[in-house]
Amino acid sequence: MRWIRIIFLFLYLPVLAQTGTEPMQVTDLTKIRSIGSIAVSPDGKQVVYVVTAIEPKGEEFNYINQLWLADLSGKTQPIQLTSKENAGQPAWSPDGKQIAFVRNVDNKPQIFLLPLIGGEAKQLTTHKFGAGNPQFSPDGKKILFASSIAYKDLLIDSLLNPGKQPPTWPSERPGYPTIHGASTQPDPNGNIDQIRAYLDKNNTEGKARVIHRLNFQDEMNINPDLSFNHYFQIDLTPDAKPQPLTRGFFRFSNATYTPSGEILLIGQIDSLNHPDRSRGNQVYRIGTDGKWNTLLNESETQYSGLRVSPSGKFLAYLKSPEDGLQIPELCVAPLNEPRSIKTFPFDRNKNNLRWSADEKSIYFTAQSNGAAPIYRLDINTQKIVPLTNNDAGISQLEVLPKHLVYVRTDIHSPFEIHRSDASGELTQPITQLNTDWIRQKRISLPEKHIFYNELNQAIEYWVMKPIGYEPGKKYPLLLEIHGGPSSMWGPGEASMWHEYQYFCSQGYGVVYSNPRGSGGYGLDFLKSNKNDWGTGPTRDVLKALELTIQEGWADTTKLLVTGGSYAGYLVAWIIAHDQRFAAACSQRGVYDLNTFFGEGNAWRLVPNYFGGYPWQEPTRSILQRESPITYVENIKTPYIIFHGDNDRRTGFVQSEMLYRSLKVLGRPVEYVRHPNATHEITRSGVNRQRIDQILRTYEFFERWIQTK
Repeated sequence: MRWIRIIFLFLYLPVLAQTGTEPMQVTDLTKIRSIGSIAVSPDGKQVVYVVTAIEPKGEEFNYINQLWLADLSGKTQPIQLTSKENAGQPAWSPDGKQIAFVRNVDNKPQIFLLPLIGGEAKQLTTHKFGAGNPQFSPDGKKILFASSIAYKDLLIDSLLNPGKQPPTWPSERPGYPTIHGASTQPDPNGNIDQIRAYLDKNNTEGKARVIHRLNFQDEMNINPDLSFNHYFQIDLTPDAKPQPLTRGFFRFSNATYTPSGEILLIGQIDSLNHPDRSRGNQVYRIGTDGKWNTLLNESETQYSGLRVSPSGKFLAYLKSPEDGLQIPELCVAPLNEPRSIKTFPFDRNKNNLRWSADEKSIYFTAQSNGAAPIYRLDINTQKIVPLTNNDAGISQLEVLPKHLVYVRTDIHSPFEIHRSDASGELTQPITQLNTDWIRQKRISLPEKHIFYNELNQAIEYWVMKPIGYEPGKKYPLLLEIHGGPSSMWGPGEASMWHEYQYFCSQGYGVVYSNPRGSGGYGLDFLKSNKNDWGTGPTRDVLKALELTIQEGWADTTKLLVTGGSYAGYLVAWIIAHDQRFAAACSQRGVYDLNTFFGEGNAWRLVPNYFGGYPWQEPTRSILQRESPITYVENIKTPYIIFHGDNDRRTGFVQSEMLYRSLKVLGRPVEYVRHPNATHEITRSGVNRQRIDQILRTYEFFERWIQTK
């Protein structure tokens, strides 16, 4: 193996910890307040945003979402606009006098209007399908919103399905006739139509769950039902009723107004294939007269991120092939000549497309080298330049004529709104949701390093020394691995902020990296773990560990490793091929790629990464070679395995099989299942379970390294 040109880049000063006095506690996880969507007022003076807080209720901790309003001059303190029930998805009226937002009523989302001159919010919609993602029309007289409609409801809705006809695409239940109406009486002893009616009744009433979809798993459960996203408009007049803009057995997304009041949206293009099989889409325009026309419809293409320029003359968007590992292209086209497309190469995944007021530039965010900076594209020169640095992650972005407004996560605070000038300079914090309490904590600051692997790829990794670090002493070292496998970690990573700091406060060092296959380094890097989920990425993460050990402060008898999802897979792979770790932890992982194809709703990872399906050669052999369960007899490291009972992204049977195999082999293994937890347990799950998982991991590690 050839490891060359090791480079050490210390992005932070030699200070290893912030000068607070309090250690990070596990329950500090509940102090973190995060910011969701933001919306800047039409005059550019205020920003409304969604704050997610965690509030104690007995021994539980509940998520609370509320709207806040801040003055972008920074001269006054932000104020909370809503209370009681959760609120989200804010949108300004064109005159800046009111805000539309969404909250649940009788378990359905509905739109409310909040006047800024004072007074209570008033409910606008009572839509039977619910209403979300509100947008005001340019004249302020209407609101556009989205609703999710179940297949069974769409079948019988005369507005969305005129004639109440079934879809034109072939049934995924070949040979079975669709029964409509109640004319056939269910009878288990009747004729074949009555038997079918009886069986359908059992299905409807939950006595059976008949599955005939390709994508039959959602995040929490088996889901045999289809749903369709449709758009409606409602006048802002008393007793107005929503009017449907889209119809039929199609899914629509990304709807947005043009300045003239037309509507652009993305919709499915294939009426002959089931929606689970048709992944391509096209861009439509709905005129103010209600007439439709197609703007963009390249075959086998997915469009996303529609953004209309301020004058309405141009459209920016992203496009990519339907399938495979790809990075979407950034495109710009005149709305009146949509085939005159300009494509701007940039080898990163792009988000938050925003136009400058003069329409000469497009701003966007993109994950890159462990951060998510803001970039600016000069349309004339095609030059793209970063405006913020590589030590923070930007998750939201709004562009004003002279300023940028965005949500920033860095090592000093997971979420805060900032304002800068149009070049990303003269930065000013607008909120201090987390800054004050974190200032009292001792936190470890990451040191960035780079090495080059045997493919001559630059592998970036970060080292965090334990709190209270003293030169000459030895400390446990925890190798943290990210999931995906196309995720990316860095100092701007919000989801791991607390876990890293907690383990550093417990006297551990932490090292994490972006091995081959990670996002944020371009398409070639992204594809470099195809047919190689195990060996190549293992080399990269272990090299980051070894280089950290060479610094001289790690106790090599107390090495630990943990990771979730794909990283749960890689932990299992590593300890089946390497015996250096004192203990290991896998969370919600994948261990048998053949069965993962059937168990997980992320099943497309199999054909995308391994070129085929489990019944095909050579794919079948590759999947066996790349599955950790193949090497389970080699696992001897003390091992704790986590999975959520309702995790359908990776499939909980994966961990059951690995655990049982190790138990039969008599290996030191412990298995933890969290009731009702999904794949998102550590990010947005029940907070007691989030705390439980961190503490159980820590306790298990302590059993085997015995530092206390």
